[in-house]
Amino acid sequence: MHRPLAKFPLRSILDSFRKSKPHEHGRRNVTQNLGFSPALTSLNGSTTGSMQMQIVYALHLGERSKASNLLLDLGHGNNSLRPDDFVNILNYCARSPDPLFVMETWRLMEERETGLNEKCYLLIIQALCKGGYLEEAFNLINFLGERHGIYPVLSVYNSFLRACAKMQSIIHANQCLDLMERQMVGKNEVTYSELLKLAVWQQNLSAVHEIWMEYVKHYSFSIIPLRKFIWSFMKLGELESAYQTLQHMVALVIRESIFVNRTAEGKLYSSRLDIPIPSNGELGSKKFDLEGNEHSVPSVDCRNVAQCTTSSLGNREGESSGLGVLNKYEGMPFMKLLRWSFNDVIRACAQAQNCGLAEQLILQMKNLGLQPSSHTYDAFVRAVVCERGYNDGMEVLKGMQQKNLKPLDSTLAKLSVGCSKVLELDLAEHLLDQISECPYPYPYNAFLAACDKMDQPERSVKILAKMKLLKILPDIRTYELLFSLFGNVNAPYEDGNILSQVDAAKRIKAIEMDMAKNGVQHSHSSMKNLLKALGAEGMTRELIQYLQVAENLFCRNNTYLGTPIYNTVLHSLVEAKESQMAIEIFKNMKSCGIPLDAASYNIMIDCCSILRCFKSACALVSMMVRDGFYPQALTYTAIIKILLEDENFDEALNLLDQACSEVLDLDVQLYNILLQKASERGRIDVIEFIVERMRQEKIQPDPSTCYHVFSAYVDRGFHSTAMEALQVLSMRMLSDEDGIHHENTEFEDDFFLAEDSVAESRILEIFNNYEEHVAVALLNLRWCAILGFSVSFSPDQSPWARRLKKLR
Repeated sequence: MHRPLAKFPLRSILDSFRKSKPHEHGRRNVTQNLGFSPALTSLNGSTTGSMQMQIVYALHLGERSKASNLLLDLGHGNNSLRPDDFVNILNYCARSPDPLFVMETWRLMEERETGLNEKCYLLIIQALCKGGYLEEAFNLINFLGERHGIYPVLSVYNSFLRACAKMQSIIHANQCLDLMERQMVGKNEVTYSELLKLAVWQQNLSAVHEIWMEYVKHYSFSIIPLRKFIWSFMKLGELESAYQTLQHMVALVIRESIFVNRTAEGKLYSSRLDIPIPSNGELGSKKFDLEGNEHSVPSVDCRNVAQCTTSSLGNREGESSGLGVLNKYEGMPFMKLLRWSFNDVIRACAQAQNCGLAEQLILQMKNLGLQPSSHTYDAFVRAVVCERGYNDGMEVLKGMQQKNLKPLDSTLAKLSVGCSKVLELDLAEHLLDQISECPYPYPYNAFLAACDKMDQPERSVKILAKMKLLKILPDIRTYELLFSLFGNVNAPYEDGNILSQVDAAKRIKAIEMDMAKNGVQHSHSSMKNLLKALGAEGMTRELIQYLQVAENLFCRNNTYLGTPIYNTVLHSLVEAKESQMAIEIFKNMKSCGIPLDAASYNIMIDCCSILRCFKSACALVSMMVRDGFYPQALTYTAIIKILLEDENFDEALNLLDQACSEVLDLDVQLYNILLQKASERGRIDVIEFIVERMRQEKIQPDPSTCYHVFSAYVDRGFHSTAMEALQVLSMRMLSDEDGIHHENTEFEDDFFLAEDSVAESRILEIFNNYEEHVAVALLNLRWCAILGFSVSFSPDQSPWARRLKKLR
């Protein structure tokens, strides 16, 4: 005799639903299938069939009160009710999903002592799982087994595991696996599929390998499970395993061991009989420990994979040597799975930067008669661009166009990013213009970053308009670049003035308003770029105000503001010669325990050069060394500037010798500071010493070097020596580190001695290519040639250069 369900446990479960936050579920189109079963249509107007239809339509229209009343009317009828009288309601609740109404229906079934069959039971569990009520679904599985003697079939557990994978709940998945083990429920291919999803989400490569070992122990290979293993290996960056699994799939297809059909809805499924595997103590259940670090994804040795690939292809040559072996299967469902798997492995090649293997896979596809799709080439382009650069990627794109294959937007985006990285802005912009839809701003950010490097903010305006047209929401990286591109107006070419400062303030306000509109908060980098822009425009008052805003903002978020941001403020204040404000902030940093780095000390040592305080600079150097930071080239430059302000050339040169002896990477800026001060004081001896030292240290001159040396000789009346020195230094600007230039004849014919009127225009074109030093050197040499001085391509053989060599 049927025993009614106890009320207390049922109320406890329902109470837990009322305390839970209801999950929203949107309405579907009225024309969509509501999921009525054939049983309903066979009722032909019966009372229960009509009532079920009315309840479903009420739920569909969002009229929950009406649906509840109709459900009560259905329960209070005189007819005895069967599980089939509720199956369409439960089916709709499972599809919607509507976990609350399904529990309401179940309560009524219990009150009318309507038994549950397996179908109703499965629909109730599906409704709870899809609605996100994992705890309640798990409790219900246990509860029904204990009270009703209904023990779940494997499909119920698989449905629960599917929900765990969707909700990314490892805890509930482990509880389910324990329950399956206790009730001696085995696994089938669907179970392994859901466990793979959990392992991939957890980045647990070890678990994927364990699932693979258990699967191959109990199952012969089948296409659909192999496809899911390939996807898992690809997601975790395990290229070698993904490739080997793909070759198993190819072998199955060639042997015509294919068990794939398509449902009426178009979904692919395995037509092979799937018998659950009995659980045994040897294997046990696979659990996933969230705290375990030993399951992190290891790196892939691409060279070993390449070697394995070459041999594997050779071993399978007999299987795939016939061209177009799969042509007869064109249009079959499994061909789509096979192409997807090739796409995944090629995408894994891109992650591992193994372009050679990707090329082999493309060749294998063609040999099999499996034509690469746009998605295949999308993965292939990623592999090519990652390893070989955008040029080879563009060749792949041309090949696609010859095959009349339209590239995906993601393909164009990847190529555009590659072009932006090498500053090919025209081509990058052309590719971005072809993109019709892009869900993320990454390729546009790459272009903005290239505009920032090339100092071409005007080019980024069109791209920003394109983003707005495509409704691409900017992310924090976009705003970081916008502050860098548009935060300042005059800098770095002119000092800020009142007009430029007002314009800069408007731009910054507009960017911040857009950030607030899109719900994006400042990052360290965006705040740093904002502060840098204010400092470049000389807006010191606003700079301090924004520093306080940054401190409050990051303090509220329990985030450390960071030394680089303070260094940015310190540098801006020193550049603006606001020494006292810089000193106050530096003291506050020390008193607040903000860690100082080498840049902090170098900035403050440079501040001492403004104050002309050598003693304070030495004290800072001492603090710097105690904190574990050794003097750098910038440190020596700042201290030498202080000594030169007091015209202490001897001590400055001693410091230069010390810096050279410590094998520091000195730059031309340090030497130019010495040359500038020596030129102002007419110290020809110091200038010649410095020039010779630059030659010995292989420091190439720049335009400032030429100016200081030339001006020093001219001011002292040594005009011929000035021209000779200008020639030597200009030739050294054109030479490589070894003092050798390989284009002397070309320069002589096209620039130095050219008599046509456009020679200077050709030289100025070099400025457009951002080779200012080369252009200045060519103009200097042409000027020397016009004045009648011979140009020597061996600058070290000049009498002036030979004389300087004798100084040491």
